[in-house]
Amino acid sequence: MHPFSFATTAQLICEPGSSRRLASLCKERGARSVLVVTDPGITRFGLLDEVLPGFETEGLKVAVYDQVVADPPENIVMAAVEQAKACGADLVIGFGGGSSMDVAKLVALLAHPDCAQSLQDIYGVGNAKGQRLPLIQVPTTAGTGSEVTQIAIITTGETTKMGVVSPLLLPDLALLDADLTLGLPPAVTAATGIDAMVHAIEAYTSALKKNPMSDLLAREALRLLAANLDEAVHNGSNREARQAMLLGACLAGQAFANAPVAAVHALAYPLGGNFHIPHGLSNALVLPQVLRFNVSAAATHYGELAPIILGERLRTDDPSTYAEQLIEEFEQMSARVGLPTRLRDAGVPEDMLPQLAKEAMLQQRLLVNNPREVSEADALAIYQAAY
Repeated sequence: MHPFSFATTAQLICEPGSSRRLASLCKERGARSVLVVTDPGITRFGLLDEVLPGFETEGLKVAVYDQVVADPPENIVMAAVEQAKACGADLVIGFGGGSSMDVAKLVALLAHPDCAQSLQDIYGVGNAKGQRLPLIQVPTTAGTGSEVTQIAIITTGETTKMGVVSPLLLPDLALLDADLTLGLPPAVTAATGIDAMVHAIEAYTSALKKNPMSDLLAREALRLLAANLDEAVHNGSNREARQAMLLGACLAGQAFANAPVAAVHALAYPLGGNFHIPHGLSNALVLPQVLRFNVSAAATHYGELAPIILGERLRTDDPSTYAEQLIEEFEQMSARVGLPTRLRDAGVPEDMLPQLAKEAMLQQRLLVNNPREVSEADALAIYQAAY
C-alpha cells in the first residue's frame, strides 16, 4: 500500500427533509447573520420557501444572493462577496448545484474579515491562506459532489476556467436532502447522475493518488448510482431513489477529492467552455470513448467495476469480457436516460474538434491522473470517435 492522505467535509447529514432544520443548524454554529448563495432557478421554483422562515424563528438574519449562473465568472463571485460583507454574514450556505456551492466556498474565504487576498491571488493549488467563514453546503442535484471537495472552478475568460484548490474550501457540513431534488427534470437528473458516476470511475483508475479509501467510496458510489439512476430519471418522485443518488454523488465526490479525475473531465471542459454544454452532459458525451481509449491500461480496474454497475445484467461470468461490457453499458446509458449520445447531437461543429483537442491539452492538472498518457492526437481521435 502506498502512503496516502484523505480529507473530507467534517460532518454529513443524509436525511430527507433535513433542509428545513437549516436555520437551527446555523444557530448551533454560533451564526447571527447568514448569506445563502444560490441561483435564480432555486428562487423561482420555491426551493427556499420552506427553509427561510426558520431563520426568523431562530432569531437569525438571512440574506439571499441568487444570481449564480452555470460556469460562474469572476464578477459573480465578487458580487456575492460584496453582499456577504454588506450584510455582515458570519456563515455562508451554498444552496444549489455545483456552481452555487463553488461560489459559496470562495465567498466564505474572501468575505472573512481578516482576508487580505484577492480572487486572483488564490487560483491554483494551496494558494489560499488564513481563515474562512463557517460554510454549509446543500446540494440540490446529485452530481458534482462539490459539498465534499476542496476545489472551486471559476470561468476566467471566454472559454477558459481556473480552479482554487485548498483544504480551506472543505465545508463544515454537507446536508443531503432528497426533498430538494424531487422536482429535477429527467435530463438534469440523468446528466448529473452520469457526472457522479464519472467521478467514481476516474477516482478508481486515478494514476497518482488512487488509494484504499477512495476505492471503497468509488465502489459504493457506483453501486448506489447504477442501481438508482434509471428510477430517479423515469420516476422522479421516488424519494428513496433520490436520496440514494445524493449519497452516491457525495461518496463519489469524496473519492475524487482525494484521487483526482482525469481525461474524461479534461475533454469535457472545452465542451462546456465553448458551447455551454452542461458539465454532466459534457462528461457523458466523451465517457465511452475515453473508457475505450483507456482500456489497454485500465482493463483490470474496469473489470472490477463492471459487476457493481451491471449487476444481474452482466452477460457472462468471464472476467476477460467485463471491461468491454462496462464500455458497452455506458455507450447505451445516455440513450436509455434520454440524453444526446454524440457530439453532433449536442451542437458541436465537426470543424471545432482540433481546437477542442488543443484546449483539452491545457488540462494537464487532470491528464496526469489518467491511466494512459493522452497526446493531442489522441484527444482529437477521442473527439472524432465521439462525434
